[in-house]
Amino acid sequence: MTDNDTRPQDPDMAAELEGVPSELTEGGDALGELVEALKGDLEAAKQEVLYAKAETQNVRRRMEKEVADTRAYAATAFARDILSVADNLSRALETIPAELRDDDKMRNLVAGLEATGREIEKVFASHGISRIAAKGLPLDPHQHQAMLEIPSNDVEPGTVLQELQAGYMIKDRLLRAAMVAVAKKPD
Repeated sequence: MTDNDTRPQDPDMAAELEGVPSELTEGGDALGELVEALKGDLEAAKQEVLYAKAETQNVRRRMEKEVADTRAYAATAFARDILSVADNLSRALETIPAELRDDDKMRNLVAGLEATGREIEKVFASHGISRIAAKGLPLDPHQHQAMLEIPSNDVEPGTVLQELQAGYMIKDRLLRAAMVAVAKKPD
């Protein structure tokens, strides 16, 4: 062994360093630079792993939200279709005159139609479908669709005077806007 050789003379330590390149065991500057480079690489790898974990968690959360939204709003298209059935049933009930409602022959028919209307409302409620309040409230463009304006001195302009067609929400989303007539200042 020469004076310049910095390899350990202890046989046990020499055996441990067997196969380690001499530039790692010789010359402190090269070793320090290599250790610092490896530390930098290790930190970069740790950061990449953290970013990958965070991205994976974000993707998982987005997927969970999409699944929850899909479950919550799965009935949206079907509910829109059923709204026309509910509208027609409501119109049918409104057109039955009072004298026919009192007639013994028609009383059971009217009671059946009213029960059907209540059942539709019950099913809507169980699926998070609710009717939008409109009459007497200020026009809300997120829930109401103004179909016509009626001159009025009795209420503030922009107040809903009449509901032409009921509007509905499904949970916190608009299913169908209420079609309304709103007040305007008389000319």
